[in-house]
Amino acid sequence: MPHQQQSRPVRRLIIAGGGTAGWMAAAALSRTLGKVLDIKLVESDDIGTVGVGEATIPSLAQFHRLIDIDERDFMAATQATFKLGISFENWRARGHDYIHAFGSTGTDHWTAGFHHFWQKGREAGIAADYGDYCLEHKAARALRFGHLPDDGLVYAYHLDASRYARYLRRYAEHFGIERIEGKIADVQRDPANGNVAALVLDSGRRLEGDLFLDCTGFRSLLLGQTMGVPYDDWSQWLFNDSAIAVQTESVGPAVPYTRAIAHDWGWQWRIPLQHRTGNGMVFSSRFVDDDTARAALLANLEGKPLTEPRVIRFTPGQRQQVWAGNVIGLGLASGFLEPIESTSIHLIQRSIVRLLQLFPTEGIEPADVAEFNTQAADDIRTIRDFIILHYKVTERDDTPYWRAARDMAVPPSLQHRLDLFGGSGRVFRSQNELFSENSWVQVMLGQGLIPRTQHHTAHVMPERELAAFLDGIRTGIDRTVAQMPGHQAYVERYCPGGKP
Repeated sequence: MPHQQQSRPVRRLIIAGGGTAGWMAAAALSRTLGKVLDIKLVESDDIGTVGVGEATIPSLAQFHRLIDIDERDFMAATQATFKLGISFENWRARGHDYIHAFGSTGTDHWTAGFHHFWQKGREAGIAADYGDYCLEHKAARALRFGHLPDDGLVYAYHLDASRYARYLRRYAEHFGIERIEGKIADVQRDPANGNVAALVLDSGRRLEGDLFLDCTGFRSLLLGQTMGVPYDDWSQWLFNDSAIAVQTESVGPAVPYTRAIAHDWGWQWRIPLQHRTGNGMVFSSRFVDDDTARAALLANLEGKPLTEPRVIRFTPGQRQQVWAGNVIGLGLASGFLEPIESTSIHLIQRSIVRLLQLFPTEGIEPADVAEFNTQAADDIRTIRDFIILHYKVTERDDTPYWRAARDMAVPPSLQHRLDLFGGSGRVFRSQNELFSENSWVQVMLGQGLIPRTQHHTAHVMPERELAAFLDGIRTGIDRTVAQMPGHQAYVERYCPGGKP
């Protein structure tokens, strides 16, 4: 028997909510499918957004290239700066810091990663710090930046999230998307199949659709409340459930990296933009109260506060399905992980690209929905494990928070990676994982997990040859970095954003 189609063709797409998630979806979908879809986005100026996702990872530059967004134009409009990695301060131990940089480190052998050769050289006293063999790391430390031939420098952005949403709105409206101002007063379902049939606004207007994107933030109005998709809580591994955000005046040149500064019960972010600095404290209410966290944040700011600190509550985890019926959750509506590795915008982007690849033009098929949900779950679980790594592997035992993190049992998937690397220095990952082998190595080494042995290939290379190999890499990187301009000067010349 021929396979029976599960729903009508998708011709009307409704995006519920704006913000970064809603307008990223609007931009990509209008640019690619705007000629064959009727796309509407509903948002209310009276409903604020979380708006702290101001640090990104390199995949955003790829997303912009896919939909033909001009980098200079985007950076000027969002007061953006460049980002080469994240500086982790006081995570492994008080007074210790390392940078998780983008790009690659050293040169791999086909049998073993570069870190095996580096560790062998370290034991022989002929290797410098691991970061000295990474171009992005050395450029970040030197506060330098430049576009290199053949995309030779891997980078991301620090951006103003509110300005980014407005920028994408103008972009999407150019391709014909209709923005509707209003609050959603009711969600009507089709009694025949339980799918969402229409959104009813507080004005009384009724918006029918074939496919709905839930971008309503933590409320998860469509996916969680209407479709009733349960939420998996991951707070047994990720203790933090609160954040306080505040903006400050810029002081000094913008550094080309995000700062993540560990405290006794959480951590603080510092994100430099052209016109201001984004700051925040992520913490666990089990270990500290709001007032203490707020006081610690305000005492550790650089520059005059421009906004009142505001507290944001969250539960780390994900909906058990990201696509249910004819509803797809994007961004906070589908799940949340703290912004320690700047993955929030990436997860939105991944879901948008996945939707375009699996778009149900002629009707929603169960196999497509299942594939979408499997990929989404794999994405966020591997990122979850990577984030847990920062807490589990630490030498800190000076506060109850850090002792609890160090002593907790972690997901088996992460424990396997830790055992593998701690024993033999090996890192195996699936093809579509976000974080590269180099990312895992940088953070595991940075947090203090040192492999007990190296791959035999590293032992075969004579010490003199190994020294020449390591010196050649480091010298080449130093030469390139020395020719780069300062990051602040480069931004001012390349994409000045003007006054806010």
